[in-house]
Amino acid sequence: MRIGIDLGGTKIEIIALDEDGRTLARRRVATPRGDYAGTLAAVAGLVAAVEGELGRRGTVGVGTPGALSRRSGLIKNANSTCLIGQPLLTDLQGLLGRELRIANDANCFALSEAVDGAAAGADVVFGVILGTGVGGGIVVHGQVLDGANGIAGEWGHNPLPLPGGDDLPLPACYCGRSGCIETYLSGPGMAADHARWSGAALTPEAIVSAAAAGDAACEATLQRYEARLARALAGVINLLDPDVIVLGGGLSNLARLYVNVPQYWGAHVFSDQVDTRLVAAVHGDSSGVRGAAWLWPGKLGSRTQAG
Repeated sequence: MRIGIDLGGTKIEIIALDEDGRTLARRRVATPRGDYAGTLAAVAGLVAAVEGELGRRGTVGVGTPGALSRRSGLIKNANSTCLIGQPLLTDLQGLLGRELRIANDANCFALSEAVDGAAAGADVVFGVILGTGVGGGIVVHGQVLDGANGIAGEWGHNPLPLPGGDDLPLPACYCGRSGCIETYLSGPGMAADHARWSGAALTPEAIVSAAAAGDAACEATLQRYEARLARALAGVINLLDPDVIVLGGGLSNLARLYVNVPQYWGAHVFSDQVDTRLVAAVHGDSSGVRGAAWLWPGKLGSRTQAG
């Protein structure tokens, strides 16, 4: 049995999979925001509950915001800032009494979709999370690409390409820089952009609904969002040339992205044609937690290694 945990900014989810990737158990709880000790306790409680329910012990993989520092072993670059500088791996291993594997949540998402999801069988996969934050993960020939610094795929903290008048002033990012892709393409980024242009404080869900009903200001917000996403993904295509780009996170449910973004990105890709496919995740918001479980190789995951 393989257990995966998705340590998100708003929820913590756990899944238990059998050797064939079938779900044995699944639970979720709200993330104790800003509470590191509470987060540890929530994870340990979920593992104990699932193992008690199923009557057996499993391997545990954890998808987390940010990454483990190669230098210190502490969490870095997490938009759940209470995790930054914390020995998450050491603390969880102590609480659970076993070895764990931890990977960036976007890497887990990409791994899940490359193993048995929307990008199954593709050689090069770029997985994108468009949610509270913006993350990216890379899988090449079934292997998570971690990188020399443990930051491969950290696409959300590159600058937005070709910022123009509609993109200025550059929004400040929690990472200390300004104009990061995340500040434009996250859910809060979309809401902030709409407020900046219209003066109305709306959630992304409300913006999408109003645009569909013919609201001109909300439609303009979505068009700006699509153009920015296209420019940002064109940079990924120029550098990585993936077979498939898979979108996940709450904003990935916006069906028009899969039609409009590929129409925009051709102008920015250094090629006479773009064969990269833009697709929605098959496993939806379960992709991250499933990928965390597959950090331990199994029948499906035997061709994947990550850690």
